Amino acid sequence: MPIYKYKGYNPQGREILGSIEASSMSDAIFKVKSEGIFPADVSDASSKIKKGFFHRSSSVFLQNFTRQLSILLTAGVPLAEAIQSISNENVGYYRDILIAVKDRISAGASLQRALQDFSDIFPEFYTNMIQAGEQSGNLSKVSVKLADYLESQNAIRSKVRSAMAYPILMMGVCIIVLSFLFTFVIPKIVKVFADTKSALPIITHVLIFISNIFVNYWWAILGIAIAFFFISKKLIKKHRLFIDRHLLKLPGNLLQSLYYSRFARTLSFLLEGGIPMLKALKISSHSTGNKALESMILNAETKVSEGSKLSTSLEGFPPVFIQLISVGEKSGSLAESMKKAADSYDMEFSRRMNGAVAVLEPAMILSMGMVVCFIVLAVLLPIFQLNQLIK
Repeated sequence: MPIYKYKGYNPQGREILGSIEASSMSDAIFKVKSEGIFPADVSDASSKIKKGFFHRSSSVFLQNFTRQLSILLTAGVPLAEAIQSISNENVGYYRDILIAVKDRISAGASLQRALQDFSDIFPEFYTNMIQAGEQSGNLSKVSVKLADYLESQNAIRSKVRSAMAYPILMMGVCIIVLSFLFTFVIPKIVKVFADTKSALPIITHVLIFISNIFVNYWWAILGIAIAFFFISKKLIKKHRLFIDRHLLKLPGNLLQSLYYSRFARTLSFLLEGGIPMLKALKISSHSTGNKALESMILNAETKVSEGSKLSTSLEGFPPVFIQLISVGEKSGSLAESMKKAADSYDMEFSRRMNGAVAVLEPAMILSMGMVVCFIVLAVLLPIFQLNQLIK
């Protein structure tokens, strides 16, 4: 239930400030009055929390918050005090969220219930694990596992970003340099050839044509690029299932390894935390990042709910993955088998990612070299022709 902050006065006329958990505004006012306080102002605490333009990524905040919480809880610090301490190390949006969570806990709400009101920061798997920890009395141990899991997931994201940083930077520099050449440098060079009124090679005519487009229609190029970005984004969103289905069929198994790793890691983590199989399957399906794979997992969840084994319900998964699940089901250690599968796919993804980047970098250099070669030939050939005419 939401938390409401109130300002009121007791029978002695003293001002009272506080917060209370209630299902609605009228319920909050009734509860305040039942405590012998005349309410002067009652407001929803969560409605005042606004996200700023500049703040850390929610995944980074969640990782740091969970690690700090696990350290404090393991040290024996009470939950409300631990969250208060962590909130003091944050500013702005995230600080307001943590203060609101602390107020909810102080008003009698459980941590899981307090976090549910901020589902954009604390995802479903997170609140379910917190609930399991609170019910079992092992919240400190669960918070440690959560912190480890989040750090492993963020490490994979960082690995992908680091691997793609150089190619993206190089591509951006190439676009800027070529745009500058075609817009400002090439027109001045080709003007000399145009003034000679001599026959120019075809490659030079192509260079002049491209340069004229950049000079005279740069606004159209910019508009097309912006329109392409937004149209592509809209089409991807509209046809996400179709696109994701074909991503699973890409050669090299690069993305497949990433998807399988996410699913196996999340499923292992949830089962190890005591989450029931059906709920664990539903939550872990959302973690893959692929709608087609998510649909396959949800279909398997339906079959498992009807009494089938998970190993016979997952269709379209690699045989080795299915075999690991089957072994885990027979031995009663499915969570451990999924953890081994996740480790294996993590290693495979890293290996394939490094291989893909190793191929991509020289391919981009080669492409840039071909463009430069085209420009050089288009400029030098007319110069050679002019030299022949002079001789």
